Amino acid sequence: MDALIYTAMSGAERALRGQQVHANNLANADTNGFRANMEQSAAQTVNGYGYADRHLAQLQANSVSTKPGVMKSTGRELDVAVAGAGFLTVQSAGGEAYTRAGGMALDENGTLRINGNVVLGEGGPISLPEYSRIDIGNDGTISIQAPGTTTMQTIDKLRLVKAEASELTKNEQGLLVARDGNPLATDPTVLVRPGHLEGSNVSAVEEMVAVMSLNRTFEIQMKLFSSSDSMVQAGNRLLGGS
Repeated sequence: MDALIYTAMSGAERALRGQQVHANNLANADTNGFRANMEQSAAQTVNGYGYADRHLAQLQANSVSTKPGVMKSTGRELDVAVAGAGFLTVQSAGGEAYTRAGGMALDENGTLRINGNVVLGEGGPISLPEYSRIDIGNDGTISIQAPGTTTMQTIDKLRLVKAEASELTKNEQGLLVARDGNPLATDPTVLVRPGHLEGSNVSAVEEMVAVMSLNRTFEIQMKLFSSSDSMVQAGNRLLGGS
């Protein structure tokens, strides 16, 4: 009987944790460049003698969806959106990371940052000298026009990379990183659209449907737990002769 209890309680816990994943996705439905977390589970055996018929549901929420979000025109010169597959590269606290959020800003030292993280170019962190005009090409090339000049000077090129969804996971900051811990190679086929930002790829309808489905799953697991408790009590009465 306790095998049924293991199954019911493990399934209920998985449903509750799955709701947290989808709630986080919904909370970031308006976050530019956000990639939805995917909620998956796998069976896990219980170690120890006599527990071979007991299994737990282990939640695996370290997968991400890489489907594109809606692209919006901003006209801002430091905004870029990745066109098609690919990612921008930033330097996070844990090392090199990747993002689709392209809202760049200059700090007091002229360093390009995205949400506080330094933007990386093919030559390293990108720092811009004083300029009167800036242009970002579709291939990620950053050019500026210095004050008092009439020509454009190339400063660096955004380090653009490409990877399959199975090769990526999220770090503690919510940025994408390679599962194997190695930096991704620069991919010259990745293009950007200057003056645009990509929205979140979260579908509010899909997330709400998933939450409702998990609610039903939780209710079923609770009914199984209640049934197992009733059967245990009935068995105890039979053994007690009452």
